[in-house]
Amino acid sequence: MGRAAALLTVLATASAVLGFGRDVVIAAVFGAGAELDAFLVAQGMMNLVLGLVSSAVATALVPVIAREAAGDDGVRRANHTVTVALSVTLVVLGLASAVLWLFAGSAVSALAPGFDGQQADLAVRTTRIILVAVVLVSGTNLLAAAAQARRRFFWAGVQGIPFNLTMIVAAVGFGPTYGITALAVGFVIGSALRLACQLVPLRAIGLRLRFSFDLTDPGVRAIARLTPALLVGSGVGNVNTLVDRAVASVVGEGVITSLSYGWRLVTLPETLVIASLVAALYPAFGASATRRSELRRLVGRGLSSATMVVLPICALLLVAAHPLVRLAFGHGSFDADAVEDTATAVRWYVPALFAMGWRDVVVKASYALGDSRAPVLVAVAAMCVNVVGDVTVGLSYGVPGLAASTSAAICLAAVANTWLLARRHRGVWMRPLAGLVGRTTMAAGAATLAGGVVVHAIDLRLGESPGTALAQVTLAALAVWAVFLLVLRVLRGPEMEVLRDAIALIRRQRG
Repeated sequence: MGRAAALLTVLATASAVLGFGRDVVIAAVFGAGAELDAFLVAQGMMNLVLGLVSSAVATALVPVIAREAAGDDGVRRANHTVTVALSVTLVVLGLASAVLWLFAGSAVSALAPGFDGQQADLAVRTTRIILVAVVLVSGTNLLAAAAQARRRFFWAGVQGIPFNLTMIVAAVGFGPTYGITALAVGFVIGSALRLACQLVPLRAIGLRLRFSFDLTDPGVRAIARLTPALLVGSGVGNVNTLVDRAVASVVGEGVITSLSYGWRLVTLPETLVIASLVAALYPAFGASATRRSELRRLVGRGLSSATMVVLPICALLLVAAHPLVRLAFGHGSFDADAVEDTATAVRWYVPALFAMGWRDVVVKASYALGDSRAPVLVAVAAMCVNVVGDVTVGLSYGVPGLAASTSAAICLAAVANTWLLARRHRGVWMRPLAGLVGRTTMAAGAATLAGGVVVHAIDLRLGESPGTALAQVTLAALAVWAVFLLVLRVLRGPEMEVLRDAIALIRRQRG
């Protein structure tokens, strides 16, 4: 598990760095305006289709395939299950994307009521191009899940690299001439390259691609039992994004882009580290589902690791949001107003970063135990909180109101899922978690204060000089991490063991 997490972290880092570079390039070329808002709405509609089926089936597939592959005649049974799941999913999503293609105009009117005229037409045209990628992305998700269930992580982790390179080329090479249409076409080509990456490990796991609709397969039935609840869970996440963007389209031009780029910056650490950790833990959760003490140990380890990584980053984002955004996106057409709006979004999204890492660990543990109902009910409740927040404080306060609504919903989901995992399944020790949260919160509070002092001092000394943002981010990061670790050492928290184990793992791999 440690080797898998380390591999995924390296690959995710390479992909995420390129993805972040992609966003920087797109921001510089298009700025925070009507064109990029239209592209993001179109991308969100494709994600709505994918959210209905693809991610739910891929999530359900991992523990089922992991169990089947470990049994007698496991490889043949597991591969047959994957083939049937892939066939059914692609047919369903192909039909769904065709229907949405026909009614793209009505969908844009409903999901972006603030769009009109040329912006609405552009969103419709872009939506129809991007919908071509639905089947490509779905195939990628399911084949990557099948490989990960068999403990093969490399090609699943590397897929983002060709996609991001393609998007960068589309933005720089063709964006100035063809506008946002170039990004939409680049999205389709990049999605095809992602799928091509997942074809590489098929021979190693003995999987031959062919259509099969054997719905009597026991593995397919096990996936089908998990999928309905997961469909709701996947749909809930996408509904939150769509409602955010629908309200943002009314609030003003460029608000969708500012929220999206703020969210991108905040979730970058989750993409780099937490998602890799959870991907490595998930098969282990499934394998230890019948050994509850081992499952509790793995969940506690995962939560400790997530907390140790995420909380110092939360402190840095709070105190250095403006210089971070200016350093990352403040180039070309991304002007000072866009920087300020995006930095505001970052600050209000910070609680969501910590809650998201925590939630992902406990939800995957629930899925591995065969319980998808409880996380989905929590997700629906959280969605209601987000929607109510969007149409009240979001409409009233704009960017901070919309971002705060998202954070409140994710925090609710993290707390509720943890409580349910402990109460329903005895899948987590609550008392050690209370100590973990208390110690790390104290350390993060001291680190935030130290980082804030550094940022303010540099601002007073250097003013608006070109090196101010870089100096603020770099020195604030050093101060935050130093104070965070120092306080934990003084408190003698067992969380320091997580750091020592990570260093030991790196040394063994280098050796």
